[in-house]
Amino acid sequence: MAKGKDKRGKVTLECTGCVQNRVNNKKKKKSAGIYRYLTQKNPKNTPSPLELRKFCPYCNKHTIHGEIKE
Repeated sequence: MAKGKDKRGKVTLECTGCVQNRVNNKKKKKSAGIYRYLTQKNPKNTPSPLELRKFCPYCNKHTIHGEIKE
């Protein structure tokens, strides 16, 4: 049996490609924006910032999404 509740915290992942290309986004047809994913992580197991490769509809490709502080 479980001894206690998980200490899972909510984490926001932000597209690093959108952040870098925010100024140069005038040439693209899509609207300028930053895409974010919401997920959970256990800080006891992974104390370092989380980075996952996910699809960004603004960049129209798979990019690295890094954890941001809220």
